[in-house]
Amino acid sequence: MTDIDPGALAEQVGTIAKRRNLTVAVAESLTGGSLTAALAAASDASQWLRGGLVAYSSDVKHAVLGVRPGPVVSEEAALDLAVGITKLLGGDLGLAVTGVGGPAPQDDQPPGTVWAGVHHAGTTDAHLLQLEGTPEEIVDAAVVAVLQLALDRLR
Repeated sequence: MTDIDPGALAEQVGTIAKRRNLTVAVAESLTGGSLTAALAAASDASQWLRGGLVAYSSDVKHAVLGVRPGPVVSEEAALDLAVGITKLLGGDLGLAVTGVGGPAPQDDQPPGTVWAGVHHAGTTDAHLLQLEGTPEEIVDAAVVAVLQLALDRLR
């Protein structure tokens, strides 16, 4: 389990977003709304958080967010999710997370395999995270990791 407070990271994301007049949109699968919840709890979130979509089912990822056919635990899916949510919600910064919490593998990927996507200023990056622990610990670590990636991108 991570010792980093996701609330503190979300506050930092919000401070930068508000200062730079940016909005944030979130597409989640593995984290089931935890990432959006952390951001929504930050100060003045109504001024910079556009919203979040939990696309837990693969067909929702494909139909609603434009994820190309194929495995959803992949670099391509993370890229598509980040771009798709930015377009869907009209955000400036799109954050996405998809992966395997366990206990069983998915898309031939072991538990702890997580892809995070970040879309901002016309550029989209995907980051592979290899996390360990229980499904709950993997979700918590994924939220922290995506918030840290958002901060890195905004800085």
